Amino acid sequence: MVKIGDKVRFLNAVGGGIVRQITKDIAMVEEDDGFETPVLLHECVVIEPVSEQKSVGKEKQPHVMPVEIVPEKKEEIPILEISGGDRLNLSLAFVPDDIKKLSETPFNCYLINDSNYYVFFSYAVREKELWKIHYAGLIEPNLKLYVETFGHEHLNDIERVCVQYVAFKKNKGYALKNPASVELRIDTVKFYKLHSFKINDYFDEGAIVYPIVHNDVPEQSVRIPAAELEQAMKSKIGQDKAIHKPQAVPETKTNSAEILEIDLHIDELLDTTAGMDSADILKYQLDTFRKVLEENKRNKGKKIVFIHGKGEGVLRKAILNELNTKYRNFYHQDASFREYGFGATMVTIR
Repeated sequence: MVKIGDKVRFLNAVGGGIVRQITKDIAMVEEDDGFETPVLLHECVVIEPVSEQKSVGKEKQPHVMPVEIVPEKKEEIPILEISGGDRLNLSLAFVPDDIKKLSETPFNCYLINDSNYYVFFSYAVREKELWKIHYAGLIEPNLKLYVETFGHEHLNDIERVCVQYVAFKKNKGYALKNPASVELRIDTVKFYKLHSFKINDYFDEGAIVYPIVHNDVPEQSVRIPAAELEQAMKSKIGQDKAIHKPQAVPETKTNSAEILEIDLHIDELLDTTAGMDSADILKYQLDTFRKVLEENKRNKGKKIVFIHGKGEGVLRKAILNELNTKYRNFYHQDASFREYGFGATMVTIR
């Protein structure tokens, strides 16, 4: 049983320290560098209980001459470097507690340092117009570090995250790596789909892994100027007024009560995109969209959800253009936010 004040080491990672706080199943462990690291309780091994660190009592002792005590020099555990590890590789990974219960299980977020560098980093989440730090600290070379746990009720809160980092080595020369700030868009729809959690090199179970920097090259940050965002919102409101006139969707009998889901993410449509550029990929996605509508155009009342994701909005704009020009007799709207976030459009055949 881990208690506050116990000295522990980490079960699945290098390091350890003194337990300063325990909240549910998370222990805040103060390491030698002064940083407090959140660690799951079952990944802490007690090496010196707090009871053994306290004085056994103040019994009267005979007078003795003071003796100078030279503190024992702590031997630092050498870092094992791996071949090819001098290129910086960082990733953010999301792992479900119970992959068999995706509709209710919480998710764990980890930072993966697949390099021979120490990395100071911060992990922040976008809240309205500002950023809020969820974790800041140091990750050692060639390790994964637990960052946080969240439930389904907070999925939409992590759609925009930012990782800032500085890499270095201790007690030896190294090649400089430029500090960077990388913003990521997290496709929260994937958290509801079993096949989104891929086999990987870092966990025994499937995970959704987002690269932050690959072989020293940071992922391109997603940035939307405020003016462009405001204009897009105004355009969306105007479009809704022009297209979606206040009227009830016709109640018609359908051939099937089930909603047909079509995932237009290219990695769900093709095993490989080798030799294809962005224009080829968009054409293939739109051809699939048209084919599905043509196959179902006689199924009056049929509801089809096209999952396109948010991304840069190119595919969504192309789909809306098709619906507003070639398929104007079909009713369309944003699909359920609760089920799909902002990344899907529902079409009703009529």
